Amino acid sequence: MGNNAIEVRGLRVVRGGSVVIESLDLSVPVGQVVGLLGPSGSGKTTLMRAVVGSQVVDGGTVMVLGQPAGSASLRSRVGYVTQAPSVYADLTVHENLRYAAAILRVEDGEVQRSLQEVDLADKQKRIIGTLSGGERARVSLAIALLGSPDLLVLDEPTVGLDPVLRRDLWAMFRRLTERGVSLLVSSHVMDEAARCDRLVLMRGGGVLADATLDELLARTRTGDAEAAFLLLVDEAAGAAA
Repeated sequence: MGNNAIEVRGLRVVRGGSVVIESLDLSVPVGQVVGLLGPSGSGKTTLMRAVVGSQVVDGGTVMVLGQPAGSASLRSRVGYVTQAPSVYADLTVHENLRYAAAILRVEDGEVQRSLQEVDLADKQKRIIGTLSGGERARVSLAIALLGSPDLLVLDEPTVGLDPVLRRDLWAMFRRLTERGVSLLVSSHVMDEAARCDRLVLMRGGGVLADATLDELLARTRTGDAEAAFLLLVDEAAGAAA
């Protein structure tokens, strides 16, 4: 694995008789934020599910923290946040975290630490069903942070959040990388590209580019990630034609 938290080689995923991902390669360096950017249906979620071991793959290898994806030894080392909040609506915030902590076999003190990290300590007695969508998303993130995982896999973590919460979450992501945590973060919001150490632009189950933002802008001679992405899409379409 070297200095990579994730190494994907030749990944192939077929679902419902259709090829969703064909021969995809990806590396996520330790202690970096790697952003998966692309429109809905580009394969971001499928790739992330393969990384956490919940997706059946038809070819290739996916290694996570030196182990095959989905290995039992990775359960406490990898935090995963899905697009839809994975919480129980009839329990309180604190009860949801206590339940997850019991499954992960982490100390009770982890519950309060995680709640503090996502700024929900003052809402821990609230029933999940009474929270806003953004607050529910932060509860899911707090659960993923239990046990101080080495890798976080976050699928659209800022969807539905206001600009202030988005800013605060990205500041937290940066603090985590400073502690050596690696993050794979998907988004369809191109302005979040500047917050990532490295960008993987996806389209149609394939990788259009894997580079830093500066490298991407220099390669495409554009001024921002969205313009670069659109140019690469047009180039790919022209090559296919």
